[in-house]
Amino acid sequence: MTSPMRERLLEAASELFYAHGLRAVSVDKVIERAATTKVTFYRHFKSKDELVVAYLERRAALERDGIGAAIKHGEGDVAATLRVISGAIGTIACAPGFRGCPFINAAAEYPDPGSPVRKAVEAHRRWNRTTFEQLVAPLGLPDPAAVADDLMLVRDGAMVAGYLDQPATVAASFLRSSQAVIGIGDPARS
Repeated sequence: MTSPMRERLLEAASELFYAHGLRAVSVDKVIERAATTKVTFYRHFKSKDELVVAYLERRAALERDGIGAAIKHGEGDVAATLRVISGAIGTIACAPGFRGCPFINAAAEYPDPGSPVRKAVEAHRRWNRTTFEQLVAPLGLPDPAAVADDLMLVRDGAMVAGYLDQPATVAASFLRSSQAVIGIGDPARS
């Protein structure tokens, strides 16, 4: 069970970390934004890295909820699920204030694969790959794990394209690329 103060600290950190970067934001800035004290901060988080991990876990939960909703909406239809995911990626990646994928950003700031932050990034990416693999499993592809890796690459590219393109462009490109990776055409065009 989380306390309201822990949530307030995490909310403050989430805003600051995403807007300015993980390393650029000090514990003092989080404490100031949350309007609390160092003693209170350290009651809830043993270190800044623990706070960063909590931030990433929160972001992971949001992404998992979104992908889970897309899968539920697709009702077993891989193409339909990819259409929902592509629309969401286009919208998210091109939204005002979008500063890239928080997991890719965290990996860039924490290159040590043994750090707790990098382990949190890897755990979420592993979940994404597993989910993509499960999504394409009914298609009977020869190597669903490799397909999941390819879909991750397409997803990562869409996150970067969000800085440069419009939502419809990013969504359409993600959808076409995903369909090419799994070897299906656009049923809407058939």
